[in-house]
Amino acid sequence: MSARRRPSPLQWIGYSFGRRLPDELRDWVREDLTGRHAYLRHLVRGMVPFIPIFVIFMLFPGPWWLRAQMVALGLVLGLIYSAAYMRQNRAHRLEKHGLDPDLKPARQQAEDDRARAEYERLYRSGS
Repeated sequence: MSARRRPSPLQWIGYSFGRRLPDELRDWVREDLTGRHAYLRHLVRGMVPFIPIFVIFMLFPGPWWLRAQMVALGLVLGLIYSAAYMRQNRAHRLEKHGLDPDLKPARQQAEDDRARAEYERLYRSGS
């Protein structure tokens, strides 16, 4: 088994903007998108493209608190959209890296498996 590699900071920033990582980082991509804390990593990664916009907001004229509120509003809206499109974004990134787009985070897969087992226990036994 090869040593676990991580993308360089520049590769990670490109990945946050939607670029494809090299094939040797495919296992890292799978872990990033489906491993422990995948939801939190998605939200953080989703905010990276907004950083230049937040910097521009802070350069606007006016009181600092007003500029900070502009950034806060942008952050909240960005998080809402990032969370709303999390599944589609994960599937697109997985497919872009040559992985199964239907892969789910481990916790979600375990919940789905439990629900399927319970469904089969309830409804298959009656047949």
